Amino acid sequence: MTRSAVFAPYEIIEGDRKRGIVLLGDHAKRALPDEYGDLGLPPAEFQRHIAYDIGVEQVTRKLAALLGAPAVLANFSRLLIDPNRGEDDPTLIRQLYDGTVVPGNYPMTPEERERRLDNYYRPYHDAVGAMVSSVARESGKAPFLFSVHSFTPVMQGYVRPWHVGLLWDRDDRAIRPLIELLARDETLVVGDNEPYDGALRGDTMFKHAIVNGYAHALIEIRQDLIADDATAEDWAIRLAPIVDAVNARPDIHEVKLFGSRTGPV
Repeated sequence: MTRSAVFAPYEIIEGDRKRGIVLLGDHAKRALPDEYGDLGLPPAEFQRHIAYDIGVEQVTRKLAALLGAPAVLANFSRLLIDPNRGEDDPTLIRQLYDGTVVPGNYPMTPEERERRLDNYYRPYHDAVGAMVSSVARESGKAPFLFSVHSFTPVMQGYVRPWHVGLLWDRDDRAIRPLIELLARDETLVVGDNEPYDGALRGDTMFKHAIVNGYAHALIEIRQDLIADDATAEDWAIRLAPIVDAVNARPDIHEVKLFGSRTGPV
């Protein structure tokens, strides 16, 4: 776990904004600001998926380099506050996560909750919003948002069979070609809204893509497949031409309001 006296809530990876792509890493890192210590947890818990999405930082950095595209990474562990949740989501700040009690999150006063929103969650989303607006302005077209995540191979005793999953709500412009291109590799088990459902009101894709009518996709890669630098780089190399091909589709850069399965946007 990494700490810093001056804690920036996000990191910008620069790229060619005229490409029309924005890469995102909501759960790329596991760091905590010094003032929060370790939230009362032993170091081993920060090696687990409850603290961050294993492999995502490495995949996103390499993918950004290969595509020449900008990226925004959240710098804080989701144990502090989860940037991929709505502000009213009960799992925004977890007190229990996959069997682990988080002492530093209980009790949670309204003042402390608001403090974490103001200091970490909102600055990250402000940075994402600014990047999306900048890419739209410089490219002269609606941007394509591609969010990188990973999932644990086993959850609550259930072994997950997918190697990779694509999450979405109603807008399938990017999803259908992504699934088709990934499925050409017959060794891959590709999940359509697996192992999670992509309709989550208030999450990052909802805030920055769905409400704006921008094409988007959230990819989930199984963590054991990207657990070290070499395998993470391999997956970035695999994904780069696929994402590039999707970005080249004319309909990807149109504004289309599909709404959400969770209700009106």
